[in-house]
Amino acid sequence: MFTSGKTRANRGFAKGACKMTSREPFGRWHTPPTLNLLDRVCAVPPPNFSEHPMLKATPAPFAQRQRLHLLALPLVAAVAGLAACSKTEETAPAAAPAASALPPAQAYEKVAITGKGFTVGALMSANPVFVLFDPQCPHCGHLWQTSQPLLGKVKFVWVPVSFINGKSAPQGAAILAASNPAEFMTAHEASLLAGTGGAPLPASMSPEHEAIIRANTELFNSLKVESVPYIVAKNLKTGAVVTNAGAMETAALAEFLGV
Repeated sequence: MFTSGKTRANRGFAKGACKMTSREPFGRWHTPPTLNLLDRVCAVPPPNFSEHPMLKATPAPFAQRQRLHLLALPLVAAVAGLAACSKTEETAPAAAPAASALPPAQAYEKVAITGKGFTVGALMSANPVFVLFDPQCPHCGHLWQTSQPLLGKVKFVWVPVSFINGKSAPQGAAILAASNPAEFMTAHEASLLAGTGGAPLPASMSPEHEAIIRANTELFNSLKVESVPYIVAKNLKTGAVVTNAGAMETAALAEFLGV
């Protein structure tokens, strides 16, 4: 182990997903604090509506009730925001409305053709399950762990992307460059979930792996989704293409994949 420092096609609004609100410029190498805003946002408990003094007030005239409703809206928004981890906005320009996600079948075909990662599980399976992940996403680490019991039945292809922070790209490259990517990934995710930052950053990225991470990130952006982990697969029972943004427990993942 290193010692150094989750609704289907929901486009990132499910529990257990790291949501992107602004993209980190690719290739910008820096070393932010190990426990960044992601951890702090995820750790904030939702407000207790039943204890809010505004909501415990006795019935009031319509105009006053309407005012109370408007005052409560920020609290509702706060609860919704806790459903996904977000990266802080670093630039002032307002983001344009997000385009719709690609239809699942198109997304599957695009990822199967373009995505590059490492494979684990039932290597002879004709229906791989693709997981787009950011090495700095704790929910991706959770999905890695909950997917392990299914490796005898499912072929997973883990495709690293980079948008959370400056560690994402070099850690993704280090995973791809490892002699045993699965073993390296297990140690990396254990470190990340333990709060110690994941794998140490390599001194440099090879041009090959840097190009792969860049292409995977462009692929992720083209899918019009905003959170990871993003799963795209063919259900082994129905043959239908299914997608999910967010981590899942083992039983739910098995049902989702039809195994």
